[in-house]
This record gives sequence, C-alpha cells and structure tokens, in this order.
Amino acid sequence: MKLDKGYVIGVDFGSDSVRAVLVDSMDGSTIATKTYLYKRWSEEKYCNFQKSQYRQHLRDHIEGMESVILSVLTESKVDPNTVLGIGLDTTGSSPLPVNRDGDALCLTDEFAENPNSMVILWKDHSAIREAEEINSLSHSWGGTDYTKYVGGVYSAEWFWAKILYISRIDNSVKENAHSWVEHCDYMTSLLTGNKKAHLIMRSRCAAGHKAMWHDEWSGLPSDEFFERLDPYLVQIKHTFGETTYTSDSLAGNLSTFWAEKFGLSTNVKVSVGTFDAHAGALGAEVKEGTLVRVMGTSTCDIIVTDPGKTENVVKGICGQVSGSVLPDMIGLEAGQSGFGDTLAWFVKLLSWPLTFTLDGYKEKKDEITEKIFDTLSHEASELPISDRAPLALDWINGRRTPDANHNLKAGMLNLGLDTDAPNVFRALVEAICFGSKAIINRFIEEGIQINEIVAIGGVAKKSEFVMQTLSDVLATPIKVAASNQAPALGAAMYAAIASGVHPNTEIAIKRMGQGFEKHFTPIPKNSDQYEVLFRNYLKLASFVESGTGSDSNI
Repeated sequence: MKLDKGYVIGVDFGSDSVRAVLVDSMDGSTIATKTYLYKRWSEEKYCNFQKSQYRQHLRDHIEGMESVILSVLTESKVDPNTVLGIGLDTTGSSPLPVNRDGDALCLTDEFAENPNSMVILWKDHSAIREAEEINSLSHSWGGTDYTKYVGGVYSAEWFWAKILYISRIDNSVKENAHSWVEHCDYMTSLLTGNKKAHLIMRSRCAAGHKAMWHDEWSGLPSDEFFERLDPYLVQIKHTFGETTYTSDSLAGNLSTFWAEKFGLSTNVKVSVGTFDAHAGALGAEVKEGTLVRVMGTSTCDIIVTDPGKTENVVKGICGQVSGSVLPDMIGLEAGQSGFGDTLAWFVKLLSWPLTFTLDGYKEKKDEITEKIFDTLSHEASELPISDRAPLALDWINGRRTPDANHNLKAGMLNLGLDTDAPNVFRALVEAICFGSKAIINRFIEEGIQINEIVAIGGVAKKSEFVMQTLSDVLATPIKVAASNQAPALGAAMYAAIASGVHPNTEIAIKRMGQGFEKHFTPIPKNSDQYEVLFRNYLKLASFVESGTGSDSNI
C-alpha cells in the first residue's frame, strides 16, 4: 500500500550537542526538531585543554540520540508507520576503540572512566608527533605516497595518527581494542545492530578523507607501510574491510532493540554514516562550482567536481575523494581548526574574572557570555578598517588548511595602550576571514572553479558582522542556507535515498532543499582595504610559521 506521507529523520552529532530533524521526505519541510547538549562534555570531563586532549564519552551521544529522536517523534505525533528512514552524521575524524563483540570500550565497566577509550574528538591534537611520522614515512619510504589525496600532509586530527598515539600511551586500550571505528560508522552500526567490525559498512567519506583509503591503491595503505609505523596498525587495518560505501547507501534496517525504544518498525532503513560538513553540503544544495562553508566551532569548506574535469591533486587540503559528498562526484574538503572557537576563546578570556567576582555567574553564564559577544560584535562593527589596527592570525587551534600544521599558534600585531576589547575582537574576526581567503585562494590556484559560496552553521546564522566581514574580505557574495539544521537535513536526504523515496542526490536536493534566506554582498571600498590587510596577514603568517615548529623554542 502506498503511503500518503513518508518521513525521514536526520541526526547531526556536533561538537557540543546532537540534534534531530523529522522532515517530510517529499518536500523537505521540517516537522519537528530537537537539540540535546552533551552533559559530560559540558562539564569538561575527560578533557585536558593544556594537552589539547578532547575526549567525549559515547554515553553522551547515545543518551542524546535517544532523547532527540524520541522528542521529534513525540512532538510531531506522526504515525510511526510513516517513518521510513534515519540518517546520521558526526564530527570527524573522531574514532573510538571497540572490542571483539563490537562494543565501544568506554561502555564496558573496565574502561568506563578511561579517556583513552572514548571518542577522540576531531579537535584533539595529542597526536602531532604521530602525524609527523606518518608524513615523514609516506614522503620518504620509496613506495606510494599515501598522503597524495589528502593534500600531501596527514593531520593530527585524523584516524591513524590518533590510533597510533593511543596505542603508545595506553597498553590496556591497545590490548583490548579489536578495532577502531569512526564515530559516524559506530553510531550507524549501533542503530542497525551490525556492530562487529567485519559487519560495519565503513563510510567512504570518513575512510577517504581521514584514513587514506583510495581506489588507486585498492583501499587502505599497504601492510608494509603500516608495519614500518607500528605492527598494531596492520592488525587494525585487517578489521576494516576492503569496501567503503557512499552515504546514500543502505547500511541496514533499524534493529529490534532501537525499534522498540523509538516505537518504530524494524522496516525503517538506516543509511551509511557521514561527516557533518559533507551532510551539510548536501543540505545546502551543493553542486559543481558551489563552495559550501560550514561555519561553527571550526569550519569545513566543501566543494564537488566532476571526475572528468579534475586532473589536479590539490595540495594542502583535507582530501579529495570520489563519492564522499555526492556519489558520482569528487568531494574536496578544507577548513579551519578554529573559527567560532577563536571568538569564543576571547569571550571566555574576558569573562574569566567574573567566575570569581560576580555572584551567581555560573547560573547566568550563557546569558552573560552571549551578551558580551553581541556587545563586542556591535562595537567592533563600528570601528574603521585600518592598517594601524591590531592584526591577528587565526591559528588559535593550529592550522588545518591550507597545509596542516598543528604546531602553529596564533599571534597579534599592533597592540597599544589604546587597544580595547572591540579592537581585538575585530582583529580576530578579520583573522578568521583572512584564513578563509587563504583556503579559497588555494583552491583557485590549484584549478578548482568556484562559482558561488554558500554558508551554513551557527556563525552564518547568528553573526551578520562576521558574515559581512567575510563577504568583504573574499570580495564575493555569500548566501546563507535557509535550513537551521543543514547537516541534519542532509543526513535526512541520504536516508530518503537509502529508503527508496528518491533515486539519487540530485532529485533529493530538488525535492527536499529548503533554499536560501540571506545574501551578503561585498562593499567594494572595504574589499579594496582588506586586500591590503590580507597581504599583511600573509606576511605575519610567514614570520610566525618560520619561527614555529616541533623543535622551536619560540
């Protein structure tokens, strides 16, 4: 019997929270949405900021997923039999270790409080030395350069570097980890019940951009390559499988356990997992020549190209992978390790004394910090563009692209006794926009055509000051996607295809896309001034980078 209505659920696991959207699979209209803040993460458990250690307990994600899916089903009051599919995305690379039964180690009693057994969040930079080893070997061993399709530089934020690091510092995790799984793959396998390593359908997106998987060498790097790094990596590789899957593929049906939890049928289809930025690009109606900027705590820049038109191997980005965004296109990813985080750091710095001097601050923290941000934004927007104003670098969390280097630190010039908080805030806003321009320039230099820029994410929605500055710096119009939850919408689109509602991503975008709500146009005078300041930014970047390295005392 043909249903009059069919719904799909998209679940988006971000850095701070998980949100779900229930959407009409035919027109993409949002029926219900819900967000859940990670409890343990908000308490800063399992993290050590001084060591750049960022870990998340999987229970935050499981509890959050259950809460948001139940909430959208309850709020919408839709007939459970009309829910056809679920798709999800996560941050990445955010791998976690699992035992032989496919259970995450952190869900077992033995490892319940061990940070090394948890999700190693994308922004954890503990593995800088291990990434350097991978790069050094790949560039010198005389065999295939496995960094070829990940921009020529393997990052400390990625899969194998993190596994190698944990295996060296925690033997108990190493001995009990039968395999390591990307967060997006694990959560998908959890929903389908196919948790054992050999049953997990590994995402092409995650494997290609973060684990050096590529068709050219028939999968993952060779045993010989991994053996030279550490024999343990060979063991993990052999649990991975040779095949990867695009995210419009069917991962399986909803398991009996989760069907009963949600009050849904086991006929509900679950699509293969993906990363948030890639799902967000789909939700933002990506097409060839469209650069989608996912602007949140960090940024991801996603663009797709026709395989027949892409001969260049783009240097210094986070990978170019066939099928990672759209199944028949090559997906290219770049981004900044700190974007919204850069501005949040400054607000946190300013508000630090309030913790000790203002009664009731903790209860009002979110309200106060939001007001500080809004006030800074307003005051900074009133300041003139000037080459005598403070000039900053955006490397507050190292540099992701172009050319990953997480040893780098931010810096600032032109400070004086007359420099106040709005001056510094404006310099930081300009810095993150200059970092964005450096990425776009690299794409263009490498022959990638950019016809338009689309922005999604919290910063794009909330800060007109940042968006106008970005448009001025790039000297390019920017349009903002209408969807408040573009990654979750994209995950729902993948679910609609895997469920058989739509035949492909092109039709899913046409039917389910929500269009665009804001347009920012560059102010020519500002763009001219920023072109001069951008050159100064590059000079400062070159100076700081020349004095910063793993062996530097500067």
